[in-house]
This record gives sequence, structure tokens and C-alpha cells, in this order.
Amino acid sequence: MKLGMKRCLVVGTTLLLSLPLVTTWAAEKPSSFEDKLKNVQLCNGSDRSSPERQIAGCTALIDVPHETTRLLAVAHNNRGNAYAENGDFDHAIADYDVAIKLNPTYAKPFNNRGLAYQKKGDYDRAIKEFDEAIKLSPNYGNAFANRAAAYQKKNDYERAAQDYDTAIHLEPNLAAAWNGRCWVRAILGQLQVALADCNKAVALKPNDAGTYDSRGLTHLKMGEFNSAIQDYSTALRLEPKLATALYGRGLAEIKKGDASSGNADLAAAKAINASVADDFARYGVKS
Repeated sequence: MKLGMKRCLVVGTTLLLSLPLVTTWAAEKPSSFEDKLKNVQLCNGSDRSSPERQIAGCTALIDVPHETTRLLAVAHNNRGNAYAENGDFDHAIADYDVAIKLNPTYAKPFNNRGLAYQKKGDYDRAIKEFDEAIKLSPNYGNAFANRAAAYQKKNDYERAAQDYDTAIHLEPNLAAAWNGRCWVRAILGQLQVALADCNKAVALKPNDAGTYDSRGLTHLKMGEFNSAIQDYSTALRLEPKLATALYGRGLAEIKKGDASSGNADLAAAKAINASVADDFARYGVKS
């Protein structure tokens, strides 16, 4: 599992805008309607070449005089998502604030604002935001998964597991939730069910480094060192600077008797994340 920001960002949500133009279409010039349609498409993220394109489309809609409150709330939410994708979490939060002010019953900006606070390391505030999103939309599986990730960051693995349970019940194909539950179950020592969760996550999303990292930890704690090395190596092919995969592979190599390769991996992991050994000790794995 990647430390720091891994599994924080389970789902940021872009809500598709629908043009509220049925009554005004005839009064608009074709070019005006076509411009608005283009901006709606950009604000919806149709052009994934850069977040700046989405920001520009949303801003153009926001700047139109006398636009509907509903459309403005969605445009601010979507622009917030684009800012967040750029790593500009303060501007993202400002847009989510406006979206919520315009529509206080709109669950998505609460969820997305929670993700932004989570990326900033404010896990308690993030949990409050996810709480509100779930209160407004009790079947919001992504919000449960995101809250689980926040509890996970606070080392509250039991509550994280409970939220992952709910997320999977609501969204059975949400790979990040299966992966997250695998990780916390592995930490809690529930290794067989953790392995089943990771296998499901791999089936749903076979090219995700984090899932192989989670399964590597599970195999490591099970004493299946060859399988652990294989999973960690796959994770590192997908994400070469993944400190937890380097450290976990190093431990597995040492336990197999290959101290030279193992110590090299441990050193490389510590160069990326100086606290990785302490993290593994907290997960119940020591060198």
C-alpha cells in the first residue's frame, strides 16, 4: 500500500450537466447555444487533455449572467474537481463551498470537499464531510469508501473495515473498496478473507499497483514469501517508486535468505519514505 495519499482518492465525482434551455432555446442565437453546449461538455470533463480545459468550460458557464442555481452548483462542483485533479485543493474547496451554498442538499460536493481535506491531511474534517454526504444520500457507496480511507489514515482499522463493508454492499464493482478492505483486513490479521478481497480487486482492476501491494502484504503476513515477492514486483513494475512494495519485497527476500537483494530494497524504500519501517511495524510486520 502506498503511504501518504494512497487510497485517499477513491472517487472524486463529476456530475454531468444538463442544459436547462428548453424554454430559452428559441430565443438564443445558434452560436450562443453552440458555445454553451461546448462549455457544458468541457465542464463535464469531455476533453481530458488537461484539467485546465475543464476549468475553462466551467468558468465560462459560471460567468454567464442569470444562469440557473442548479447549473451553477454543478459547474462549481465540477470545477472544484478539476482544481483537485491539479492538486490545487484550496481552490477546489472554495468551489465546493459555493456549490453547497447554492444547493445545500447536493451530496456530491460534500463528498468531494471531504476528499480535498483528506488530501490536505485533515482527516477529521474529511470524515465530517463524508458524514454529511452520507446523511444526504444514504446509498452513496463512494462516500462510504472515502470515509473508510479516512478512518484508515487515522489507524482506525475496525471502523474502516465497517465502512468498506457498506461500500461493497452498495457498489459491488468498486475495486478501490475491495482493495481497501483487503488492506485493513490484512493489518487486522484476517488474512484469508483479506486475500479473497484482494483477488476480487485484481479481477476488477488488474493494472492497479496498490492492489498488488495490498496482496503482497497479505502473502507476507501469511508467510508465503514467493507469492509476496511476485505481487510486490508486479506493483513495482506499475509504480516503481512505491515505498511499501519495495520494503515488503525486501522483507520477503530476507526471509527467503536473499539478504543482499532484500537489504537493497529496504534501503531504497527508506530513501523514498523514511518512516516505512515504523509503518510496517504498526501493520504487524517487523524485519
